[in-house]
Amino acid sequence: MAYLTLKNLNKIYPNGFHAVHNFNLEIEKGEFIVFVGSSGCGKSTTLRMIAGLEEISSGEFLINGKRANELGPRQREVAMVFQSYALYPQMTVYDNLAFSLTLQGVDEDVIEKKVEKTAKILGLTEYLDRLPRALSGGQRQRVAVGRAIIRKVGIFLMDEPLSNLDAKQRVTMRSEITQIHKEIGATTIYVTHDQTEAMTMADRIVVMKDGYVQQVGTPHDLYFDPANIFVAGFIGEPPMNFVKGTVEKGRVAFGDQSIDVTKKLGDRAGEWEGKKLILGFRPEAIVLGEQENCHHLHCDVELTEMLGDVTNVYILVGNEQAILKVDPHDAATLGSETKFSIPYKSLYLFDGETEMAIK
Repeated sequence: MAYLTLKNLNKIYPNGFHAVHNFNLEIEKGEFIVFVGSSGCGKSTTLRMIAGLEEISSGEFLINGKRANELGPRQREVAMVFQSYALYPQMTVYDNLAFSLTLQGVDEDVIEKKVEKTAKILGLTEYLDRLPRALSGGQRQRVAVGRAIIRKVGIFLMDEPLSNLDAKQRVTMRSEITQIHKEIGATTIYVTHDQTEAMTMADRIVVMKDGYVQQVGTPHDLYFDPANIFVAGFIGEPPMNFVKGTVEKGRVAFGDQSIDVTKKLGDRAGEWEGKKLILGFRPEAIVLGEQENCHHLHCDVELTEMLGDVTNVYILVGNEQAILKVDPHDAATLGSETKFSIPYKSLYLFDGETEMAIK
């Protein structure tokens, strides 16, 4: 296992494009870190700088406290799993797994034991004599993971390894990769654009946007204490609802309704008079009907989506569309009016100018 330190990492390409801005992070030994964000946010570029596949423009990268900027990929002792699997098509599963050990000159009997052990962990024992083209997408991904873990390195890097799999395979592989990490304990950095993967797999998540780190925290931190509008809207499915308004006499109005924000703002309520606020609430946090210790709202139902265990109800709050996540048996009918409550503790406030959370 290894601990990693990233100090003010920047990546600037020859054409002047600044892909990663002042990236700072301390990663503990054995931690499972997930970089998440939309396409082009800089997460894969950061991973490639850690791997030694991209030159670091400025800043410092340390492995176990020692500078690693100038070290090549092999010297950094990292194993990487790519989105495209990167298997040798002419080699059997056994030979793909054994390849890196063969290059190192490891004895054949040792290689055989390691391949058998790795194949058993990944459920590949009966496929060792097959070529990659005879495997399913999920099985190929397991072979790619196996090629990484068989080397017993201290750092695993995974770049969107599940994006080529179907929904059912992704769920299965998520749990398998998490279990493998628990067994081998290597420090792991995993890149994805899928917030569900991030929330279910990570010890900590790094949320990125436009090359900047927006927030670093546990899945619990990011869900219940988002730093800004972007994180609040990125984490959660469906995303958090947002309603814009201006504070007038301690309330934010939209249409013929308003919400008292003085409880949230506390002693600072006076400072926000006349200023723009963005109210946020999660679709699953609401309660139908008028409940105690809640903000009460009413709305017209525009659309419903019955998903089995829940129904998404699309509504208008003022001029903003919002989604309510409700029990299918309680969902209102299309075109009807419904009342719902937002618990005081479930209302989030964001600065209308900076979009930062108001704590």
